[in-house]
Amino acid sequence: MARALSWIEIDTRAIADNLRAFRAQLRDSQLMAVVKGEAYGHGMLPVARAALDAGADWLGTFNLHEALELCRAGLAEVPVLVLGYVPISDLAEAIDHGIRITVSSPETAEAAGRIASEQASRAFLHLKLETGTHRLGLEGAALERTLAVIEKIPQLVLEGAHTHFANIEDTTEHDYARMQLERFEQQLAAIRQAGHELRQPHTACTAAAILFPRTHFAMVRVGIGMYGLWPSKETFLSALQENKPAPALRPALTWKTRVAQVKRVPAGAYVGYGCTYRCTRETLLAILPVGYANGYDRLLSNRGHVLIGGLRAPIRGRVCMNLTMVDVTDVPSVSLEDEVVLLGEQGDEKITAELMASWAQTINYEVVTRADPYAPRRVLGPDGRVEAYLPRPGAMLPGSDP
Repeated sequence: MARALSWIEIDTRAIADNLRAFRAQLRDSQLMAVVKGEAYGHGMLPVARAALDAGADWLGTFNLHEALELCRAGLAEVPVLVLGYVPISDLAEAIDHGIRITVSSPETAEAAGRIASEQASRAFLHLKLETGTHRLGLEGAALERTLAVIEKIPQLVLEGAHTHFANIEDTTEHDYARMQLERFEQQLAAIRQAGHELRQPHTACTAAAILFPRTHFAMVRVGIGMYGLWPSKETFLSALQENKPAPALRPALTWKTRVAQVKRVPAGAYVGYGCTYRCTRETLLAILPVGYANGYDRLLSNRGHVLIGGLRAPIRGRVCMNLTMVDVTDVPSVSLEDEVVLLGEQGDEKITAELMASWAQTINYEVVTRADPYAPRRVLGPDGRVEAYLPRPGAMLPGSDP
């Protein structure tokens, strides 16, 4: 079988430990493990299994496709909530599987009610409330109309309501987040005054869970923190400034490749497209078989580093679609097919998602979520050994080994 040129290692011990760290900060709130976006690039199924083993009460996806994949894998033993939009044409399948549906329009509520009545089933709904982010969300007349629809159709079960903060991660001043929280509480009060009882109000993301216990309500949604990453430097600083208990988080993802060629080029030679780098000395290059087609950002060109032999090797020239060149002149004894760490630790050195994000002018969320979606995932179990090998679509045939 063909060998992988790039692969991801997922430490499920880190996933479980991170989730337990958040659990320790909760009182009576339940905990949702958010596994949308292929579990932020980590691999949805192994992460969901690790989260359930660590005691997650709910699983959160963005779309119905993800939720159904959890069902097919036998991982819907806890409630699964689709946090994003479910098309009306897909509501019947969601209701049939007992998947919780986020409702952000009265039209969706009406369609869910009609389908649930036809199926003689119940549809479990969570209202997405607009509090100031201005994405999906209900407010005002649309909220009133949606509540009226739910009131008229017994098959509709209003189970929860949620919102999301706009800038809680981007600043150490949280007046806007407090305003959103107040709007959310006002809307919850209005829903209850209209005669609806909500068992599952929830609004806390990772940052809110750490900074504002008031946001915990009945459930906390842990996304980026479960993967061992802080939402932002501002969140970490806010926790320190306000003496909030800071969970000890450990990154779960390591992204690796291998050396495809080692070559010596003379002083004055140009490297890569556009001739953007010129060697000032005789240089030993290692050619790596990954590029922006693998999610290795082009903005890393002439800026980022990788780890080879436990040392940093700087990127030279532009990151190509499928290749990247690095300078290993000062790295002893680099050989063909040596293991290279693009993201993670090797020896005493590390390339963190935050560091890579600073090079690529983005955020750690994007770094891990975009990490080679076609690469296989090697899942490390409780003993640190490879427990499962999961080929990704288009990467290689089942049973092949990196």
